Amino acid sequence: MPPIVTAVLLCAVGAAIVLRRNVTVKVLDFIVPVMAGFYIFLTLFVVINHFAALPGVFVRIFEEAFGIRPFAAGGFGTILMNGVKRGLFSNEAGSGSAPCAAATADVDHPVKAGLLQSLGVFIDTIVICSCTAFVMLLAPQEVTQGLSGMDLLQAAMRYHFGEAGVIFIAVTLGLFCFSTFLGILFYARSNVAYVFGDRWAPQTIYKIIALANLFVGCLAAYTFVWDLGDVGIGLMTVFNMIALIPLSREAVAALKDYEGKQRKNRESDGDGKQDEGQ
Repeated sequence: MPPIVTAVLLCAVGAAIVLRRNVTVKVLDFIVPVMAGFYIFLTLFVVINHFAALPGVFVRIFEEAFGIRPFAAGGFGTILMNGVKRGLFSNEAGSGSAPCAAATADVDHPVKAGLLQSLGVFIDTIVICSCTAFVMLLAPQEVTQGLSGMDLLQAAMRYHFGEAGVIFIAVTLGLFCFSTFLGILFYARSNVAYVFGDRWAPQTIYKIIALANLFVGCLAAYTFVWDLGDVGIGLMTVFNMIALIPLSREAVAALKDYEGKQRKNRESDGDGKQDEGQ
């Protein structure tokens, strides 16, 4: 399929979703749990099918992460830089984007929203990314030798599930990418509303700019898109950390307040049960 066709189709679907008020969240509520659930289910199927090879996979992961050979070949700076970049793209922790969604949560204490965001980091990076790693590492090395990126993952899926696996991973990653685009638009909406007011004109202008970026991104070289994303998320993180460090005192105070209330609730529940027993 020519990239121009993909670009036009994605922009058309994106416009139908983002130009209508409150549709974005409803679409994400449906897409994200379904695709993540299917992805984890298939990964568990692969792991169970190759359970005997799992210890070797863990050994290889730790060897590649902490071994002397990768350290000497890549250099500590390169390893750290790539790890930070991929980590930020995976879970956005510290970049300042996810709080745009967390701030809309209906909770009786802000720490609950923070703890839920921490769980999101765990699911994104430890669960979902590990799923991908297991799928690739549980395929024979001769199947994935010399491959990288999408070719590597598709070769591993073809080994485990045949051509159906290749189609599944293409559809799943397409949904992951599109849901990320919709999620970022949801984040941007709250920021545009804060700066320019929640009015029709600024909201529509930013959505049109976003759709234009989506069109360019479909046609541009993927290395350009990744490099642009690295710069953007890096700047976001730098500015966000400048704000986070002074706010750390309030965050720690909120956590202590929450823990104190939880402790009192447990003590009161214990006293109530003791009274009932007596």
